[in-house]
Amino acid sequence: MKRVVIALTLSALPFAGQAETCPDALDHSADIDALIAQVQGAASQADARVISNQMWELWTDAPDVRAQALLDQGMGLIQIGDLAGAYSILNALVDYCPDYAEGYNQRAFASYLRKDYAAALNDLDAAIDLSPTHIGALSGRALSLLGLERIDEARAALKHALQLNPWLAERALLEPGGALDPPGKDI
Repeated sequence: MKRVVIALTLSALPFAGQAETCPDALDHSADIDALIAQVQGAASQADARVISNQMWELWTDAPDVRAQALLDQGMGLIQIGDLAGAYSILNALVDYCPDYAEGYNQRAFASYLRKDYAAALNDLDAAIDLSPTHIGALSGRALSLLGLERIDEARAALKHALQLNPWLAERALLEPGGALDPPGKDI
């Protein structure tokens, strides 16, 4: 039933007359770099969260109306737990806009929640190739590597993400007792 509603919703969107190819993704890299500098100097978790939300607004700014509708639909399905439906919609987004990093990142999130860590990792690598400072994709990569029990790689990936945003909640994984806490030396 949900898929029928999705198909009807998407078919009703004003796509008639639009090109069959996605326009270039907007280049928000300078704004993201400025926000990264701000989050690195944030005085508190609350301040960092505001800055992180501004990054997400830029990452989720799709190239056109059709791509935005697909992204919003896919993210909405993730929120209600329809991961198969979300994956399908986000797959359509990636097919339509193969140069838009957030399509891959959100599809990876749907895969991660389905515990398909290998598929998530493939999409996260694609997102990072397109947007090397996408902190969400970088931290998602660390979590996917952890899911695959590739601990050393997960630790390195998370440390890289934390260099960009030291306030990530995932930093707790590196704290003593965390899943990525480096093993100690026996005395």
